[in-house]
Amino acid sequence: MSDQDEKKRDIIDEDLYEEIDEEELYDLVQEEKRKALERDREEREQRREKRPFPRWIFWLIAGVMVVNVTAALPNTFSIPAVDFLMTSARLSNDETIQTYKEAVVVVEAGQSKGTGFAVSEDGTILTNHHVIEGEKRIAVAFPEQGLFSAEVQAVYPEVDLAVLQADGEEGFPHLDLAASTRFQRDEHVYFIGNPLRFSGIANQGNVLGYTDVSGMEQEVLMLDAPIYRGNSGSPVINGEGDVIAVVYATMNDEDEGRVGLAVPIDYYYEQSGEAP
Repeated sequence: MSDQDEKKRDIIDEDLYEEIDEEELYDLVQEEKRKALERDREEREQRREKRPFPRWIFWLIAGVMVVNVTAALPNTFSIPAVDFLMTSARLSNDETIQTYKEAVVVVEAGQSKGTGFAVSEDGTILTNHHVIEGEKRIAVAFPEQGLFSAEVQAVYPEVDLAVLQADGEEGFPHLDLAASTRFQRDEHVYFIGNPLRFSGIANQGNVLGYTDVSGMEQEVLMLDAPIYRGNSGSPVINGEGDVIAVVYATMNDEDEGRVGLAVPIDYYYEQSGEAP
């Protein structure tokens, strides 16, 4: 194994793990309070010659801000991460995105939580192998149909993919797989998953191209996209509405910075023997 591969092994994060400790959370809340007080001081100085500013209004606003920040931060790892929630809210107003979201499930396997998506109406689900690895009791939750138990139908650890079967009647919403992983550099894509403690978060990014990583014999896709813990198993959807890849990790790249990694859908076909 080359020195370059050893370096990449150290920085690949298959669990997409990001968290904030209590001390950092406290510091961030205190910083927001300080900013609120500073803004109030500046406003009072500006309005001193005009009209008095009711202090009760300021304390009401400051209190609401502190409550909102305190409630949001445990679910995210930093204030900038809130941006992906705003993007998701905007995208979710699109009827097409809403349809995609119906086929994306929460996968719960022991203490692990990730994402999967149905690829047929009979409840066949594609996810990452590391999400369900070693677990016997697995559940999947569809946004509309609810919770179902699921069995592992096939595992392909070489490409970090697994196939599940939901225990339910046919008629599940599902996504179409692309015939092959075709794209242009910087092509716009969507992905939907369950990052951090949220569910059904739609977001967007761009395909940067292929890259070599340790643990994979073949190249994987590199994405410029806001991907976090819980996005493992998220479908990467192109402009035609077809899944071209499956998110499985993040990595710090020398040139591109923090990027997402995704398994090309071609590798699923190769491993499963299914025809596109």
